[in-house]
Amino acid sequence: MKYAVLTIADDNRQAHVDRQLAGLNKWAPGTPHYRGHLGADHNLSRARNQVAQTALDNGAELLIFLDADCIPGPSLVSHYVDAAHHWPGDVLCGPVTYLDAPGTSGYELEELEALTNPHPARPNPPAGQTRCGTDEEWNLFWSLSFALSAQTWRDSGGFDEGYFGYGGEDTDFAYRLRAQGETLRWVGGAHAYHQWHPVSSPPVEHLGDILANATRFHSIWGTWPMEGWLTAFAELGLVEYRDGAWVRL
Repeated sequence: MKYAVLTIADDNRQAHVDRQLAGLNKWAPGTPHYRGHLGADHNLSRARNQVAQTALDNGAELLIFLDADCIPGPSLVSHYVDAAHHWPGDVLCGPVTYLDAPGTSGYELEELEALTNPHPARPNPPAGQTRCGTDEEWNLFWSLSFALSAQTWRDSGGFDEGYFGYGGEDTDFAYRLRAQGETLRWVGGAHAYHQWHPVSSPPVEHLGDILANATRFHSIWGTWPMEGWLTAFAELGLVEYRDGAWVRL
């Protein structure tokens, strides 16, 4: 099986991408790595679709998507590849650990495993084991780290490029996969490590994108994504729920 790791990033994430590549070269040397670049409109969906097409054109049979901020763990690639051999049509998701800010020397690859502390909201099977996801767990799908076969990707149609900027496009992708009858599978041991960077909570700088994308999502699926952020924006007096829709104040 020919596999490849795919990421998307703008120039502001170069240092993070460099550490991702360092991890990949250490743990899975020779693995093809494709980087998609974000355009001025910051369309994450389009960038993912374009980089996926590049990998497919070069013969990739398994697409491993990894966020630009994520360093692969020692067994991320091998566990995804093994799971894909056993369940070739499934959508595979591994656990993600959020790292604290690095010291002056940055992150040491040899120390990553000792820092393993996966996000508690998502399943974390023992290494070498997988668990089939429930129908409700499609809501937990993250684009930070996942893998799927070339055929499953083609069947999905890729990410919806009608989403611009930040938020909602990965949940929409998950819902489309679920509607098509695909299987979600949690892959133990396929650890990724998300590098620290400053964030705001709620992400007020992305308010416009989140509101527009949430409205698009609701028009397609009849439910609201990112409700925690929308509620937080409302508490700040930035939006309100009016006549069945979230509107900006």
